[in-house]
Amino acid sequence: MDLHFGACEPTDDERAAVDELLGPPASFWEGGERSEADLRWSRGGRTARARRDLLLPGLHALNDRVGWISEGALAYLCRRLTVAPAEAYGVATFYDRFSVRTQPATVLRVCTDLACTAAGAAELCAGVEARLGPDSGVAVERGGCLGLCERAPAALVVRAGDPVRTAVSAPATVPAAVLAAVSPDSAPEEPPAANAVPQAGDASLTLLRRIGVVDPSSLDDYRAHGGYTALRRAYELGPAGVLREITGSGLPTGHVVRRTWPAVASRPDHPHHLVCNADESGPGAFRSRVIMEGDPYALVEAMTIAAYAIGAHTGYLFLRDTYPRAIHRMQYAVDRVRARGLLGDDILGRGHAFDIEIRRGAGAYVCGEETALFHAMEGYRAEPRPTPPHPAEKGLFGRPTVVADVETLIDVLPVLTGAAPEYANSGPGRSTGTKLFCVSGSVDRPGVYELPFGATAAELLALAGVREGLRAVLLGGAAGGFVRPDELDVPLAFEGSREAGTALGSGVVMAFDDTVPLPRLALGVAEFFRAASCGSCVPCRIGTVRQEEALRRIVERSGAAAADDLALLRDVGRAMRDASLCGVGRSAGNAVASAVDRLGVHA
Repeated sequence: MDLHFGACEPTDDERAAVDELLGPPASFWEGGERSEADLRWSRGGRTARARRDLLLPGLHALNDRVGWISEGALAYLCRRLTVAPAEAYGVATFYDRFSVRTQPATVLRVCTDLACTAAGAAELCAGVEARLGPDSGVAVERGGCLGLCERAPAALVVRAGDPVRTAVSAPATVPAAVLAAVSPDSAPEEPPAANAVPQAGDASLTLLRRIGVVDPSSLDDYRAHGGYTALRRAYELGPAGVLREITGSGLPTGHVVRRTWPAVASRPDHPHHLVCNADESGPGAFRSRVIMEGDPYALVEAMTIAAYAIGAHTGYLFLRDTYPRAIHRMQYAVDRVRARGLLGDDILGRGHAFDIEIRRGAGAYVCGEETALFHAMEGYRAEPRPTPPHPAEKGLFGRPTVVADVETLIDVLPVLTGAAPEYANSGPGRSTGTKLFCVSGSVDRPGVYELPFGATAAELLALAGVREGLRAVLLGGAAGGFVRPDELDVPLAFEGSREAGTALGSGVVMAFDDTVPLPRLALGVAEFFRAASCGSCVPCRIGTVRQEEALRRIVERSGAAAADDLALLRDVGRAMRDASLCGVGRSAGNAVASAVDRLGVHA
């Protein structure tokens, strides 16, 4: 292993940022002062490897404090963790959110993904750059989805320092984005999370019923509205009883649980781990953000129940760092619950020990793949590995692990509070219960909707107030597919979406009217996947590039001259689907193929 650290030294700020996370260095070998004992021994081996997972938090600490990661700062972090600088450099440069080049302390990130582009992100960027100028001390970055699609166009300001300051401008205007960049503390507060739930207050809701009703900062208010009833019931049932209750509920969550949770619970090797993946990085996905901002205690309770069922004593909440309010609210909720004895060594006096650790992602769509997520949390590049072994056998840190998203976890609560029979009666076939849908684009009431499985896309868009001139709808996000306005009777269920040649995925539904050029829309999806590819397998690494190149040529010349490129698109899509290592590559051509076949982007 290359442990050559170079001659660069960290600044006082950089050293302080690392030491605040890791504590003061214990010896010269970790960057402290030389002592006589340091000449006789050095710490390493298993002890050093056990701290490798702190590499990503360490990179965040440096980026938050200084705004970028210098060679000296990276070398100091590597020395503290006994990580080869070459490996750490590979990790730092893998993620969108980190910079290893000098940049201003203030960064204004403008989303240029699908919904924001349709809402005028290009004009916003041009206006902001003209107003700020090169000497403003603000770096303007055009980047991927910020998860604020219901308020497009969106911008996020991050000002490095101690503490780091953030400000959200959405829907962003040039004056509002400039104000947020120049003075983050003066930016208006974000609207309540309930504004992103057009159905808020509807008594028929199940998963969203508390958002807009309960104070998201108050544990007492959460408990007054039925909070922690499910956990008490779980303790009455016991771990095996919880698993039986969920798997027998008839809900989609039961199908997910049946495959993995009992397998992890029965594994003899310990510890077991629970990971909640809230790093929803795909265009148009924001349901996890809304739940964490509007009902954070529900997620804490649901994670506690899941951990009890599988025999895990530690849970990790992995969420994207472009959600500053969600991070704050979840950390506050975890701290409050721990202080009240609902997390810790003996929850409710039942002898169950469990705690939650929050980890921040750094901008990598591939972290939606379970094994890539494990690598990210362990301090490596977020690249997937072949399976088997599956996560239930060897997951995070090589131990049995359950990975679930936010919706899957909170779906457990109504099962244990007695609402499951009525809840499961809605929806056709295997798709029973309700589903959360993230609606954005050309609609009057964008946001997160809760509808029974089997409701049609037309019904959902009618609720959201679809605008005139509708030309295309993207179902299932970038990994899903486009449908035409005359195809909106497709049922939003696993069976119906599959028969229609698309997918439910993360519940993304994006509507586009006739102001959005369809070829540019398909090209936006291709650009997203080219940036999202981790590069570890050839079909995805090369295929996403060739797909984008072919679409660019089609956009430029169209008609008969594009016939060769259309054939190339189909071949590339087939190769990625059949030979890619993970779901990112296997789904990278779905939306593009549907745009060509259904929308005629080549015409």
